[in-house]
Amino acid sequence: MPAKVVTDRRRFLAVCSSLGLTSSLFPGVVLGMAAPKEETLEITREMITRAARIADVPIAETDQELMFEGLRRQLKGYEEIHKLQIPNHVAPALVFDPVLPGMKFNRTRKPPRMSETDPVEAPRNLEDAAFYSVRQLAELVRSRKVSSLALTEMYLERLKRYDPLLKCVITFAEKRARAQAKEADRDLARGKYRGPLHGLPWGAKDLLAVKGYPTTWGAAGFEDQKLDEDAAVVQRLDKAGAVLMAKLSLGALAQGDVWFGGMTRNPWKLDQGSSGSSAGSASATAAGCVAFAIGSETLGSISSPCTRCGTTGLRPTFGRVPRTGAMALSWSMDKLGPICRSVEDCALVLGAIYGPDGRDRSVRNLPFNWDASLHPRTLRVGYFKEDFEKQGQDQPDEKPEDKVRRLAQKRFDADALQVLRKVAGKLIPLKLPELPYVAMRPLLTAEAAAAFDELTRNGGDRKLTAQKENDWPNIFRIAHLYPAVEYVNANRARMMAMEGMAEIFKQVDVIVAPTFSPQLLVTNLSGHPAVILPDGFRDDGTPASLTFVGNLYAEDKVLATARAYQQATEWHLRRPRLDGVVG
Repeated sequence: MPAKVVTDRRRFLAVCSSLGLTSSLFPGVVLGMAAPKEETLEITREMITRAARIADVPIAETDQELMFEGLRRQLKGYEEIHKLQIPNHVAPALVFDPVLPGMKFNRTRKPPRMSETDPVEAPRNLEDAAFYSVRQLAELVRSRKVSSLALTEMYLERLKRYDPLLKCVITFAEKRARAQAKEADRDLARGKYRGPLHGLPWGAKDLLAVKGYPTTWGAAGFEDQKLDEDAAVVQRLDKAGAVLMAKLSLGALAQGDVWFGGMTRNPWKLDQGSSGSSAGSASATAAGCVAFAIGSETLGSISSPCTRCGTTGLRPTFGRVPRTGAMALSWSMDKLGPICRSVEDCALVLGAIYGPDGRDRSVRNLPFNWDASLHPRTLRVGYFKEDFEKQGQDQPDEKPEDKVRRLAQKRFDADALQVLRKVAGKLIPLKLPELPYVAMRPLLTAEAAAAFDELTRNGGDRKLTAQKENDWPNIFRIAHLYPAVEYVNANRARMMAMEGMAEIFKQVDVIVAPTFSPQLLVTNLSGHPAVILPDGFRDDGTPASLTFVGNLYAEDKVLATARAYQQATEWHLRRPRLDGVVG
């Protein structure tokens, strides 16, 4: 008689995970072995044989006899950990560090050097200032030509007017906003100016905790969740004098643009989603309903909605901005950053939110020195040549509409490269190291499944709005069956990717790349910063984008290069039409 372990269904899933079963085995072979009405399942030698075959690990029959006692011990350990009911904010003991041995960084701190601006006058109709940049709005408030309260009321009115169209707000924070705006005005009257964000209304992606308000994570089942703290980024923006108006939408648990209140819309095309997961942050900013917003990116959640909505986003270096008080999805990939209407706006917001907070152990104490006068001709600028060229090549099984979009993007990017050659000089052709980057993606999903382990095990995932193959509930279930050994090996491959990126940045200071190209995955894995901005508009009126990638903790250089391009093109100055009226 073969040795066997009798266990309940949940423990059996844990065994499958330890042995590397994949989702393809779960619904077919495994459940077919079990009597559907039984409360317990037998783990047999046959199951181990099949699981080992799926995991591509040869286990001889003579060795299987030795495994059962070890499996019993592992199951007991799993159960003890599950009893802890670990909350989402508790990070693993291991901390990802994008910095490789031998890397050195500038530690000299300098005051920010903002751009020179022409005198800014208050428009007769204050709503005409809705699309002003942070830099322009700051001058209006600093000079007391416009009060913070008046600006806040104007943006609140726009947000309420357009939210029924855009579905970009989860929770308004009107009482808090008005109190902060009045305080900002009182401070100015006393001669206390907190800096360029003083009195400016902003919106927070609703994965940031704000005391006294729900923090829903965009997910059904969490609509009434309240966290008794302000996220570190919220605290810092409060200190900078900014005015929080609303908590903005995100796709459920930071995926896509579909949340429990519906789909957030693209202001340029209202029958289209704004993409995600920083859906509301990009939509509200593009529609002139906030001065700026905070989003987050794990793998495209700033890049994609900024592309869709024509906003300018900054994904900072991993470990630049503390994530304390933010929903955790992937501890080794999550990054918080600004979504704005111009590059310099992003620089000014980053200047207020970066640096250690004493709680997020990933954050390094390195300066960010914004210098608007830094010229890209003093920098080495490269581009991923092959990735731009591939946009002109037909793709297998490509739909006609996708081909039209690809060729339009190729035209925009080709024009952008021409502009950059005029602005920055010669562009250095580069190529990514050839590594299986897609095979490293399960690092994200494994961490995400751990962050929401209890949700999967207690069936709460069925409350989430999206339930298709590529939505979180199914992705989490698959990730539960990802072998620990493969997770470690993928991290080793990730180190090779980091080393490859480090070699590239020995040749250049800034890289230009198509937004939706291999760099998006690679640079999120390696932790490098990026600026995403519009580089054209399609025939249907929707924006396209370009990405600038910088070296670790060198946001000043990538922002300066992106700003020079933006000044030469002015795509960012276009405004969407809502209700047939220019905002």
